[in-house]
Amino acid sequence: MNTSAPLDAKNSPLGKQVAVQQSYAPALLYAIARNRSELGISNDALPFVGEDVWNAYELSWLNLHGKPVVALARFRVPASSANLIESKSLKLYLNSFNQERMPSTEVVRRTIAADLSTAAGETVAVDILPLSRRPERCFAQPEGFCLDDLEIDISTYRPSPELLCVKDERVTETLYSHLLKSNCPVTGQPDWGMLAVRYTGPAIDRAGLLRYIVSFRQHSGFHEQCVERIFCDILNRCGPASLAVWARYTRRGGLDINPYRATPDGAISADALGSEIRQ
Repeated sequence: MNTSAPLDAKNSPLGKQVAVQQSYAPALLYAIARNRSELGISNDALPFVGEDVWNAYELSWLNLHGKPVVALARFRVPASSANLIESKSLKLYLNSFNQERMPSTEVVRRTIAADLSTAAGETVAVDILPLSRRPERCFAQPEGFCLDDLEIDISTYRPSPELLCVKDERVTETLYSHLLKSNCPVTGQPDWGMLAVRYTGPAIDRAGLLRYIVSFRQHSGFHEQCVERIFCDILNRCGPASLAVWARYTRRGGLDINPYRATPDGAISADALGSEIRQ
């Protein structure tokens, strides 16, 4: 870094100031249509079930006496919804509650649920737990084989489904990796995550799967889109009888997003996803 000249903040590439919304503003939410045409699937005939589990760590409002309440929240957006919700717009929307007087936690929950459901185009489940109730974020690790220590060469950093292949053996197993990285298509910033694959079918070549996961490293896509692409590629290339794919992305801007997609017979519990906020 060149430190010989003072920083020119006006012309720097650093983030620009965003005006702070001083009152509740549902119009800040920005919905993006789930365009799945690149995957060759229709929203009317999805090959998976699932949801996008959001955890929000920076939610606050004022009670009727003007005293702040601080809480954790969880939002469950169905994969079948018409739209996904852009994460920065959700952050700004949640910030609009900071100076809003609300009569109860339940009113806040119902308000957020109604706004998110309108944006997504389908009912979004919302849970809110004030910090006074001592909620805990659980980070469960998958019960399976971690691919990250495989000694392999990797040279492909764009999604490459041809890296996926199978063996003759038939298995039921869970494979996972902490090496998933993609880039936000809005800001270009990196998104880091853990990806897990649980399936029954021909044994997936582990080296090929790890190379495939890493191949997203220079890809631009929303969290939800990346997981759906991975699900479809594994389903089409490896032919499992049942399949579940989920990602637990690192928190950014006070939010984390955990998309989950599965064949109907491959669905697993939320506990296995490691995406629960508990009291």
